[in-house]
Amino acid sequence: MTTIYIYAFISVIAVSIISFVGAFSLSLKEEIVKKYINLFISLAVGALLGDAFIHLIPEIFENSFSTPLMSLLIIAGIILFFIVEKFLHWHHHGEDKEETHIHPVGKLLLFTDGFHNFIDGIIIGVSFLISIPVGIATTLAVILHEIPQEIGDFAVLIHSGYEKKKALWLNFLSALTSVLGLIVAIIFGSMAETFTVWVLPIAAGGFIYIAVADLIPELHKTKEAKYSVLQILSVLLGVLIMVSLVLLE
Repeated sequence: MTTIYIYAFISVIAVSIISFVGAFSLSLKEEIVKKYINLFISLAVGALLGDAFIHLIPEIFENSFSTPLMSLLIIAGIILFFIVEKFLHWHHHGEDKEETHIHPVGKLLLFTDGFHNFIDGIIIGVSFLISIPVGIATTLAVILHEIPQEIGDFAVLIHSGYEKKKALWLNFLSALTSVLGLIVAIIFGSMAETFTVWVLPIAAGGFIYIAVADLIPELHKTKEAKYSVLQILSVLLGVLIMVSLVLLE
């Protein structure tokens, strides 16, 4: 069990460090940033869907005591993420960035992103309690999703009026809430296996929602055939990464 905790802790720290990726985007030209963000978004789509359908959902139904209930919880996860995004403006892409010059938006972003990372920590922790391969798969999916998101987050904070250094550290502190999420997962996971049973379907639903409702619409904004093909290949690569991790189980 100690090994599982070490893996889980290293994973959430790795996810938190991803928050610094936004700083590197400042040295790149806008055209290059756009190009690679699209590819990262594509990878994230494949990884999120692959993790949900190849790792999480099969595990959910294998240990399920009620298939209809688990299906409802997956749907509940989708609806929950929709509600959070609807009422807390949990959108880090597209048109929302046009309002990033308003200072309160930066504060709202830090709050919602902290909550988001807290949930990520719980998801990663619960996944590692199932098995190390499932935990690694979930961590990779989260990281691939976090990279384009953190680049966007950093840009939002800068345009909201924060200095670059302060924006970088505030974004990192927000990312560290994933450690709190991991602690919650470990405490509740060690007390009752039912915690895993109830949280995983919601997590799977959340991954599906993020990929389908938040990220795929971004890919449709690319019209060029060349980049569209690269996006499709990147999505498939993300799925293949998740498939390959099945071999570790």
